[in-house]
Amino acid sequence: MTTTPQPAQIREVVATTPGMPATDGDGVKMTRIIGTPELNMLDPFLLLDAFESDQPQDYIGGFPSHPHRGFETVTYLLAGRMRHKDNAGNEGVIEPGGVQWMTAGKGIVHSEMPEQEDGLLMGFQLWVNLPAKAKMSDPAYQEFPPAQTPLERREDGTEIRVIAGTTGEGTTGVVQNGFVQPTYLDVSLPAGGHFSQAVDPGDNAFLFVIDGELEVGRQATYLGRRTLGILGEGGRIELRATSGASRFLLVSAQPLNEPVARGGPFVMNTKEEIIQAFDDYKHNRF
Repeated sequence: MTTTPQPAQIREVVATTPGMPATDGDGVKMTRIIGTPELNMLDPFLLLDAFESDQPQDYIGGFPSHPHRGFETVTYLLAGRMRHKDNAGNEGVIEPGGVQWMTAGKGIVHSEMPEQEDGLLMGFQLWVNLPAKAKMSDPAYQEFPPAQTPLERREDGTEIRVIAGTTGEGTTGVVQNGFVQPTYLDVSLPAGGHFSQAVDPGDNAFLFVIDGELEVGRQATYLGRRTLGILGEGGRIELRATSGASRFLLVSAQPLNEPVARGGPFVMNTKEEIIQAFDDYKHNRF
């Protein structure tokens, strides 16, 4: 006797947040979406910042040298240029459609500075937690210019920049992460366009609407511009652009389910490890 496979449960929006205004670095204005009193974290995602301004005073100060330990930073640009340098001699420029996935590991000191004096700077920084076994690993980079970041174009006009994970049509992103198996897609849909994506049922997942509007799930929950929607349980995401074209991020990953201790730029498992991180940074052990 054969059994017919059951269709995957469609994920629904279970919570939304617009984030809150914030400043970081040398006065850079942004919207903090994850890492707020309303949404402290969505395991393994510790922080999500969105920045967008064509006013130089909002971003020109950049992010001068600062340390990190115990997690990964993901910088993805939609407009503008950002130069990074670190204390290990690494240096490069992130451009629109390009991504830098940095594993801070046991410690790194780096800067991220706008490579422009005017014009639009727009993008995201996502912090992804590391498991306890990898928090003191050697720092590492996965950095790819736009030409190396796959762009999938579908017949209906849909375009998907694939940073991590694999789309339903088989395009696989360049970033590899064996800790949380992330999916990170930048999806542009034409008006009325439909999008479907399989995800691991155990993943935590969210959508962030960059432009336009979406209807999500069987309940057709409305998700507006500059809004993050946390998705509930299920093995598939289904959504549709409504009145016009839309653009959004789809991000998912396996939760670590480990204790989280935070201290500014350090994220470890215990308070004692945070104290040690500050001591190591103070005494130039990074």
